[in-house]
Amino acid sequence: MTTGSPRSRPARIIRYTHSCVRIERDGAALVIDPGIWSEPSALRGADAVLITHEHSDHIDVPRLAGLSAPVYAPADARISGLGTVRVQPGQPFTAAGFNVTAVGARHAPVFRGEPDCANHGYLIEDRIYHPGDALVIPDQPVETLFVPLQASWLKTAEAISFLRAVRPERAFGIHDAQVNSRGLDGANGWLTEKGGHGYRYLAPGEGSDL
Repeated sequence: MTTGSPRSRPARIIRYTHSCVRIERDGAALVIDPGIWSEPSALRGADAVLITHEHSDHIDVPRLAGLSAPVYAPADARISGLGTVRVQPGQPFTAAGFNVTAVGARHAPVFRGEPDCANHGYLIEDRIYHPGDALVIPDQPVETLFVPLQASWLKTAEAISFLRAVRPERAFGIHDAQVNSRGLDGANGWLTEKGGHGYRYLAPGEGSDL
């Protein structure tokens, strides 16, 4: 029998290409943002999927259409060809046995408010936070934070400030599929030196116990 509160029960994260993260606990698997660049193995045996927003680097619709597990997405997301469980901003719900709360409402703007689409970050078990394509700061402490490293809507200084504002116990870089190794080394160096808070980089396929 599994004992202890959800916060005290161990979990494992496995990072996949770009923004895709898999969280495993007690034999259940929750996958966040399996996009067109992430490995198909991320979804193997998945019990539920969380989608932060409609952009293809975060959702691979054809792949998910053949999945039997429920897919949760923002209620205002424009996703065709796939049935989803619609989630409102701030809504708490349960997915694959994990307690989840949607954080934030809109995608970060690139230029003059564009692109404008729904985006939810997800706070899982009140301890793990994946922000999607926005830097909304949750209104409670976070143990584990996923930090976007590179995007058309993002500056490195903003990523550092985000990490410092959330103040997690540990942090891992995501959203990096469009940057080469030199740029990746630079971003990771800045986050490590100036961001602090246990920041480290997991290459695709690497995992960490929480």
